[in-house]
Amino acid sequence: MFSVLNMRSASDDRTAVARIRDAAIEQWGEHGFNVGLRSIAESAGVSAALVIHHFGSKDGLRKACDHYIAEEIRTGKSASMQTSDPADWFRQMAEMESYAPMMAYLVRSMQSGSELAKMLWQRMIDNAEGYLEEGVQNGLLKPSRDPRARAKFLGLTGGGGFFLYIQMHPTPTDLRAVLRDYGEEMVLPALELYTEGLMTDSTMYDAFLEAREKGIPFTSDEGEHNDGGISATR
Repeated sequence: MFSVLNMRSASDDRTAVARIRDAAIEQWGEHGFNVGLRSIAESAGVSAALVIHHFGSKDGLRKACDHYIAEEIRTGKSASMQTSDPADWFRQMAEMESYAPMMAYLVRSMQSGSELAKMLWQRMIDNAEGYLEEGVQNGLLKPSRDPRARAKFLGLTGGGGFFLYIQMHPTPTDLRAVLRDYGEEMVLPALELYTEGLMTDSTMYDAFLEAREKGIPFTSDEGEHNDGGISATR
């Protein structure tokens, strides 16, 4: 623990903490996690000792950044689940480019494959389950038979899909341009899929759901054909 005698006022601490955290998110997002605390301190306009004072270590600072980003995303998603007014969603879309530093950080985190990265993405999936349930309670979203699995699917496909979109973008290092183009290109097809669905009927879903309820695996270790023991006639 740090000595209380060495602590500054609460308001000053919050300002310093925010500056250091934001600098870390920007530096790590732009250059990767090899960037050291001295470079982050210089970017934040503070001493390296002050970074250690507030966060203890590089891992401590990264955990604080992870926490901040997960909460910022959760808060924004939760807010979108409180209203079905398109004007509110348009306002959020207008601010999309401001998320560029955080998205760059998330991409670096995904690329690192570290335990901290796994913990961050797991937390984001946990958060997704929460705000999706808010959408259900508010009548904005349909309920799910398995809310946890739905949240995990959306988290993995959303994160993986965005990562692939970056790789295909003509300027993948310009996250503001990437986010702007992603919003313009992907929002309508996503809303169409989520609103109107994709398949013309529930034949496939019903068959796979029946197999799951019977405890029949969808795949075989030997790669053999498995019809799930479900009749093809409906």
